[in-house]
Amino acid sequence: MAEKILQIRNLTTAFLTDQGVAKATDRVTFDLEKGQTLCVVGESGSGKSVTALSVMRLIDYAGGVIMDGEVLFNGEDLVRTSQDDMLRIRGNLITMIFQDPMSALNPVFTVGDQIAEVLRIHRRMKKKAAWQRSVEMLKLVGIPDPEIRAKQFPYEMSGGMCQRVVIAMALACNPELLIADEPTTALDVTVQAQILELLLQLKKELGMSMLLITHDMGVAAEVADRIAVMYAGIVVEEGTVQQIFENSRHPYTIGLLQSIPGMDGKRGGELYTIKGSIPPISKVPSGCRFHPRCPHVMDICRTEEPLLKSSLTGHKTACWLEDKGEFDLKSNKGNNQEANRLTDIRTEATHP
Repeated sequence: MAEKILQIRNLTTAFLTDQGVAKATDRVTFDLEKGQTLCVVGESGSGKSVTALSVMRLIDYAGGVIMDGEVLFNGEDLVRTSQDDMLRIRGNLITMIFQDPMSALNPVFTVGDQIAEVLRIHRRMKKKAAWQRSVEMLKLVGIPDPEIRAKQFPYEMSGGMCQRVVIAMALACNPELLIADEPTTALDVTVQAQILELLLQLKKELGMSMLLITHDMGVAAEVADRIAVMYAGIVVEEGTVQQIFENSRHPYTIGLLQSIPGMDGKRGGELYTIKGSIPPISKVPSGCRFHPRCPHVMDICRTEEPLLKSSLTGHKTACWLEDKGEFDLKSNKGNNQEANRLTDIRTEATHP
């Protein structure tokens, strides 16, 4: 059995508002094995970033509080680890790439100094050695003329270049776990492909594990070993890439897949959309959280919440259709097309 580097158990994170306690994640549970990549997908507001911030314990500084659950990193429960002890883990053993590279970098320090600071804090390197390592890291992530670029400020670089700097900073201490929160969102399509290829290459070379957050199913198809689909703060489906793309069992996952341009085999047609919008965390509906938008809603869906249950193959689903054995594969329109297009999606993700 593969060794698990990250085990999240019943993670519940909330924010205190004027209306009361609003749960951004509710009983989130999944595992990440060493050397593998787990993609967490879903619409904005699903709780993906809050989950990542909870793992890093940065949620403490964002007005949130972890109400319940465990975050086991190599067997150590980070929820019960003090912030002082988190300093030896965060930025060292676990690092994070944030959505916006420009806001993740300090505009008044050179990029070389910012990478060197990480090394001086966590590796106790001397100033000269840390600077040399910074230049090496810039070269590793494919930045040309790294000696010159290291002396530049973030505003002197493009968005794609800054994202490479953030990646270099995250990998400087050879972390065991890399959390990438929408690492290609602010970049154009060509640069997105380059960043994805870079992450895959470095992951293989450094032997690290990766938790990748994205709303792009094409990206998930390209980089993931397993996929966890989140909706309104909970995990509604989890499985391997093949299970999710070729045999998706939750109506929400099916809707996400059908929303991929060209999934129906036609180009230029009307893009499929999931009706409605994701509910705010302060107004989560009773029963199944997806039922107001679900085309297969039943009476039980409105009153009772389905639990995330695993099949013998490890494919997990939280849906009454599945639980009651009433899932109609015919309703999963395009499922065969999804299976046939998995290779195409992976190719398009890195070769647009």
